[in-house]
Amino acid sequence: MSYQAPSDSAAISVSQTPPSESGTWRDFINITKPGIIRSNLIAAFAGFWLASHWDFQYGKMIMTLLGTALVMASSCVFNNYFDRELDLKMERTRERSLPTGRLKPRVVLWYAITLGVLGIGILFIFSGVLAGIFGVLGAFVYVVIYTLWLKRSSTWSTSVGGISGAMPPVIGYVAVTGTVDMAAWLLFAMLFLWQPPHFWALGIRRVEEYRAAGYPLLPVVKGIRRTKFQMIPYLIVLIMVPILMYTYGYAGIYYMVISLALSVMWLYLALKGFRAKDDEVWAKKVFLFSINYLTLSLIAMIINTTF
Repeated sequence: MSYQAPSDSAAISVSQTPPSESGTWRDFINITKPGIIRSNLIAAFAGFWLASHWDFQYGKMIMTLLGTALVMASSCVFNNYFDRELDLKMERTRERSLPTGRLKPRVVLWYAITLGVLGIGILFIFSGVLAGIFGVLGAFVYVVIYTLWLKRSSTWSTSVGGISGAMPPVIGYVAVTGTVDMAAWLLFAMLFLWQPPHFWALGIRRVEEYRAAGYPLLPVVKGIRRTKFQMIPYLIVLIMVPILMYTYGYAGIYYMVISLALSVMWLYLALKGFRAKDDEVWAKKVFLFSINYLTLSLIAMIINTTF
């Protein structure tokens, strides 16, 4: 299946959007993508907790989570700003604050800059140089490499964009340790490997919307079956993360058993996709399972962190 951008006649510009009511505080919250921030803060907390070994610095934890949240919010607002025209072409995004005109682009741009400066500053000052560097790296990959470049030009956008999504637990971890060791790499691997299968499931569900919007997402360019195959290597390697976490003594046996069982279940569910009669129904199950996988694995890690 080849990728074709929508024709000029199908394109819709922001200037064609009918004026809408003025934005409210809810619009300013929504463009930060609170759901993404919430799930990533759990990951950042898990990284901080794992490094602390139950010996907690509550002040540093609060500032690290605040700085991480602000950096993520800034990145998401930048994403909304740069995608405002493309968002008009997708049903699930066309009612966002910028496409509808409830918020003005100039206001949103300054909002993103302000959030980013505050977040990066907090990380460097209160969480350490490494935490600040990883915050900058995550924001740069998400805004510049993913949003402005690969999302518009390559099927590699999902995989490379996973680098930014894997930063929160690493930020939490290095805020405590000040070093990048095996645990930091395993936390990075867990989130990095989780993201492509998770997002490709959403991509399969919304493949026609992405095609109409002109996004060269893997299911659009290479087809759904190829996307199913592409999920498998990530899920196979993901199985190794809980095993290595336990082997290196960062987390206990209960975490390993729970996360390993979830990883195997996810792989099994993905393999069932090759016999699925309805790809949309199957993809929805995979997408929902991936969310539960991450939440349950992180909770198990937090509870079963070694002393």
